[in-house]
Amino acid sequence: MGNDKPLVLTFDFGTQSVRAALTNKKGEIEALIKRNYSPEPYFSKEKGFAEQKPDFYFNNLVEAVKELTSKNKDKLDRIVGATIATFRDTSVQLDENNNPVRDSILWLDQRMAKASEKIPSIYTAIFNLVGMGPTISLNRCRTPAHWLKENEPNTWGKTKKYVNISTYLTYKITGNLVDSAASVIGHYPINFKKRQWDSTKSLKGCIFGVSSDMLFPLKQPGEELGVISEQFAKLTGLPNGIKLFASGSDKACETIGLGALSNEVGAVSFGTASTIEVSNKKYHEPEPFLPAYPAAVPGWYNMEVQVYRGFWMLSWFTKNFASEKIDEAKIQKMSVEEMLNKDLANVPPGSDGLVLQPYWGPGLRRPLAKGGIIGFSDIHTRAHLYRSIIEGIVYALREGLESIEKSQKHKINELMISGGGSQSDAICQITADIFGLPVSRVQTYETTSLGAAIATFTALGEFANVEEAMKEMSHKTVTFTPNPEAHAQYNDLYRKVYLEMYPKLKGVYKHINKFTKRF
Repeated sequence: MGNDKPLVLTFDFGTQSVRAALTNKKGEIEALIKRNYSPEPYFSKEKGFAEQKPDFYFNNLVEAVKELTSKNKDKLDRIVGATIATFRDTSVQLDENNNPVRDSILWLDQRMAKASEKIPSIYTAIFNLVGMGPTISLNRCRTPAHWLKENEPNTWGKTKKYVNISTYLTYKITGNLVDSAASVIGHYPINFKKRQWDSTKSLKGCIFGVSSDMLFPLKQPGEELGVISEQFAKLTGLPNGIKLFASGSDKACETIGLGALSNEVGAVSFGTASTIEVSNKKYHEPEPFLPAYPAAVPGWYNMEVQVYRGFWMLSWFTKNFASEKIDEAKIQKMSVEEMLNKDLANVPPGSDGLVLQPYWGPGLRRPLAKGGIIGFSDIHTRAHLYRSIIEGIVYALREGLESIEKSQKHKINELMISGGGSQSDAICQITADIFGLPVSRVQTYETTSLGAAIATFTALGEFANVEEAMKEMSHKTVTFTPNPEAHAQYNDLYRKVYLEMYPKLKGVYKHINKFTKRF
C-alpha cells in the first residue's frame, strides 16, 4: 500500500499502564493495545516508597507492541515514524555499561533526603531573600540523587549516568542514550527556558546534586532520537528502519492532543497527578520562581500548576472508605469510579459546605502544606466526602490558572479536559461550574498518544505546522457549559473559604510537619 495513508507509532507510558498505538493524519487511532502493569504498577519496600524495575516498563512495552503488530500486519508498512511519551520525574541510575544499578524511584515516592550536601552560602541567602528557601529545601530533600548519596553510597558510587525513565527506554529502543528536552521534567539540573542542561555550579543547577558528566545529550522536540534497533524490531515484529522522534512528556503531549496549544485555552488533565496547563510562545513562569516546561513541539512553553496526588485521591478514597464497592464494580463490570460517580448527583454543588484542600502530597509552591477538610456536620455522608475531593482538586487547579493568567497577563476563555476523570460527565460539569468556563472533550480519551502523533507528524513535515496538524487531528466532541447558579455557589466557597484555608492553617501545617519529622 505504501505510505499514502501514513501512520505514526506511539509508545505511551502511564503510571498504571502502557499503550502502543497507530494513529493516522485524521487523528483516528486505527489500532491501540493497552497493557496494565501486573501485578502492581510499583512496589513499596518501606512506607511511602514507590519503586519499580526499569526493565519492567520495557518488557511491558515489548509485549504490547508484539500484540499490536500481530493484530495489524496490514498496517505496518504505513508507519512513517515513532515517538515515546512517559510519565515524569522517575530517575534511572546506570553503570558504565548503561545497565541499571537499582530499581527506579518513581515520581510519587514520598521518601525524603536530609540534603546535607552543601551549596554555596550566597545561593542559600538568595533563595531565602526571594522567599524560595522552603521550596528549594523541599526540592533538594525530594531529589533521589541526594537520598542515594546518603543512604546507598555504594549504589551511588556505581552510578555513571543519571537519566530519566524516558531516556532509558529510548536507549532500550534505539541504542542511543539521549532524550527530548521536553521529556526531562523533574529533579534534574535543566534550564527549561533554554531547553538545555544548567551548569551544576549555577544558582539552580546546584540544587540536585548531579554532576555534568552523569548527564546525557538533549535533543529538541521534532529532532530524531535514533532508529528503532534491529533487536527491538525483531522482538516486537516491527519493520526495520523506523525513526524515533523527540516529542515530550505525557502531560506535554496531552496538551497538544487536546488542541490546546494557545494562551487562550487551558488544558486540564485529571490523571494520577492533576494539572492545569496553558501554552505560550513567550516564556512565563506559572508561579513566581517556578519554571514553565518546554512543549512537545518547538517554540512553545507550557505553564503548569500541578496537584501532586490529583485523581490518585479517588483511589485512596475507595481503598479506605469504599472498599466494598470494588467487588460490586467487578460484578457489574464497571470501574469503581463509575459507580461512585453515580452518587455525585445526590450531593449539591459545594457538598453542603464541606471543603477540601487537596495537598495529600507536597507542592512546590507550598511545601509545608498538608491535606485539610473543613465544614463537617451530621448531614455529611461518604458521597459528600467523595464529591468534596473532586471539588477540592478543581479549586486548586482554578487557583493555579489564576496564577498563570496573572503571569501571562491574559485571560483564557475555555478549557479542554483529559485524563481518567474526564470520562465522567458529572466531573466535567463540576469543572465547568467551578471555573465558570466551557469545558470540552475531544474525540478520544487517549490524548497523550494523539498529541504524540500530532507532534511526530509535524516533525515529519506531513503538516505545514503544528496548528494545522491539531486542526486536522484533534476535534471537539462534547462541551459542558457552566450552570450560573452552581458557579455562584462555588465562587462563594472558593473565595471565602478555600482561598482562606492555607493562610490560616499554614502555622498548623508547619507544626504537623515538625511533629511527624516530615520536613
